[in-house]
Amino acid sequence: MKSLFRQVTIGFLLLGLAGATGCRTFRSHGVDLPTAAPRELNKAVLPDYVIEPPDLLTIDALTVVPREPYKMRTGDAVAIQLVLTAGIGGDGAPIFPNLSDTFAIGFGGVVDLGVPYGQIKLAGLTAPQAEFVIREMLKNIIKAEFIQLVSVSVVAPAGTQQVQGEHLVGPDGTINLGLYGKVAVVGMTVPQARQAVERHLSQYLQDPKVAVDVFSYNSKVYYVITGGAGLGDTVTRFPVMGNETVLDAVSNVGGLSDISSKRMWIARPGLNQHGQPQILPVDYCAMTQLGDTATNYQLLPGDRLFIDGDKRVFVDSDIAKWIAPLERVMGFTLLGTNVTSRLSGPVLRGGGARGLFGVNNNVG
Repeated sequence: MKSLFRQVTIGFLLLGLAGATGCRTFRSHGVDLPTAAPRELNKAVLPDYVIEPPDLLTIDALTVVPREPYKMRTGDAVAIQLVLTAGIGGDGAPIFPNLSDTFAIGFGGVVDLGVPYGQIKLAGLTAPQAEFVIREMLKNIIKAEFIQLVSVSVVAPAGTQQVQGEHLVGPDGTINLGLYGKVAVVGMTVPQARQAVERHLSQYLQDPKVAVDVFSYNSKVYYVITGGAGLGDTVTRFPVMGNETVLDAVSNVGGLSDISSKRMWIARPGLNQHGQPQILPVDYCAMTQLGDTATNYQLLPGDRLFIDGDKRVFVDSDIAKWIAPLERVMGFTLLGTNVTSRLSGPVLRGGGARGLFGVNNNVG
């Protein structure tokens, strides 16, 4: 019995030594280490960013002049200027003061010019038509010869608010510009997307000018997969900003966990020159303890950094998975055996089942 126990103990010790996760060099099996792969001190400049879902773009409307004839609508901002020559009131203020301000066309298509002019409906009118309507309204309260100037111009069409701001690239590869419809930007660089937006807006605006930029880089990502040593892997997704290395990625996931080993590598999409998967081994100890940058690779879009789990934890969890069902079966068996023995003992002695509770069944 002692010999069997000694053999089992030695076997588990050998398993633990085989799965030890101290600092050691990870060799890729038959795959040459890439010499041209960008790394910490020799990074590559990524090509022009190509827009894809679900990137978030930001658009700044620089010039948005409506095409003539433009009919004003609710939500438009209009500049109105009134120059009047009228009498002076008792307090020394003009009875009909001049007016020069920007007004928003509100609910019902009306503009409130304030006292003493009141409200007037401008929605559905062009700027010349609005000037005529305002002039006719003023004639009801002041003589025509006192009306020197009436000027109306659209400062910001309502649709401008839907052009300006942040726009999510939808699954169909378009951004939504509200009243001006959708524009396809998928597969384009930022300058190309700007040209596409301006070309689309030119159907409604006079020589529009916009600025387009990427607000959130959501479509170009890399992954950090942390092996769970038989307890389930964890996959974390990070956007590629163009400067990340392996050490940055490890930092982003909070370092190595207590079930992680120091064995890790990058799996890069595509095949190498030998027709094999692109595997870039990482020497974690040399990278962190010695400052060696040889394997601190720059991460590119689509890269998978895999951090292997601790083999000892894997062996322990694997054994537990096999033993747990047996423990449940053995526990149930032992419980059944114990109950059976407690019931059968008094019955076999003739005491019956009531003898279990200390009740004497013998009448005489």
